[in-house]
Amino acid sequence: MLEHALWTDARDLLLEKAAPVGKEYVSLEDCPGRVLGFDLQARADVPPFDRSPYDGYALRSADTAGADRDHPVTLRVTQTLQAGRPGVPVRPGEAARIMTGALIPEGADCVVMYEKTVFTPETVTLFAETQPGENVVRRGEDTPAGALLAAKGMIIDAGLAGTLAAQGLAKIQVYRRPVIGLLSTGTELVEPGEKLGPGQIYDANRASFTALLFREGCETRFLGRAGDDAETIRERIASALQSCDAVIVTGGVSVGDWDLTPEAMTRARAEILVRGVDMKPGMACAFGIAEGKLILGLSGNPASSMTNFCACALPAIRKTRGMLKVLPQTIRATLKRDFPKKSPAERFLRGRLLLSDGRVLFVSSDNQGNAVLTSAIGSDTFLRIPAGSGPMPAGTVLEGFRI
Repeated sequence: MLEHALWTDARDLLLEKAAPVGKEYVSLEDCPGRVLGFDLQARADVPPFDRSPYDGYALRSADTAGADRDHPVTLRVTQTLQAGRPGVPVRPGEAARIMTGALIPEGADCVVMYEKTVFTPETVTLFAETQPGENVVRRGEDTPAGALLAAKGMIIDAGLAGTLAAQGLAKIQVYRRPVIGLLSTGTELVEPGEKLGPGQIYDANRASFTALLFREGCETRFLGRAGDDAETIRERIASALQSCDAVIVTGGVSVGDWDLTPEAMTRARAEILVRGVDMKPGMACAFGIAEGKLILGLSGNPASSMTNFCACALPAIRKTRGMLKVLPQTIRATLKRDFPKKSPAERFLRGRLLLSDGRVLFVSSDNQGNAVLTSAIGSDTFLRIPAGSGPMPAGTVLEGFRI
């Protein structure tokens, strides 16, 4: 077990233990945002035939030899070709009126745009020579058969969804969406919408993690609130292991009398992997594994739990999704405003990026306190202040990552 671990060591250990949850087939319409479950190789050439990129005339380039403004060439128009409809061969001295996307007819080897011709319903006159292949989209020019188009583990974006359609695939193999159980602990928690009693607060962590995990392509299952009772927490964890792919428990991971989550995890036969990480906020945590599923015990303080999760656990959750790239994007940015505090431990600042005068600026949230959830509004970036640092003035360049 790692105690007071470097956050990178905790992250790497969770990554080592995590595994994709399995695959399923979905319709083409339902695949965007999902994770591709196979290496996509082109089953056929795209396009599957030579076609025209313009509205114009398909003809034989040899018929335009010597053509110029003083010596134009006039050809007889014998057919009109629409996309999706084949034509008849083009013979010497002939041209075919052709629409964008239509198949180049046999005998023709080039296309001339309308704008470069003078035409009537029966003839077309050309004022320049053409070359074989001019203005022709060749078969397989977009995708040759057998080419690797996308690797397993890629997120299906607009381009990949269109590519899947272009290959004629109606059912797509994707990784299943992981189901993450969310368990809140603490007798002070109340469901939003209920009336607060003395010393009570609303359960905000559940809503925050539901939103974050939804953005990450996961499903969530609320496991209820367990109060401050180790046996109830154990029961909820044990039950969740039967229906969820991972469990997040918020609260009860510090060293107080009522911090019972690690004990409950052990009672649920979980192996404790990490007990605390050397970072601020988010130092208090307990990570474990049971039945091959991660159990992530996080602080009840909203900013602490979100920061720790994004730094240490999010890559492992992405691995359960089957994603090829699981680590957040590393960035360097310049502090837009001073940060006045010392940082005995490595500190993570929450904020967002701003491009100004060619520089990438980091706009930190006003209040970086452990319990300040509003600091996460609009934040998608963490910058890291090295351990042992003093106050950081505006203009300091720091490393971090985007989520």
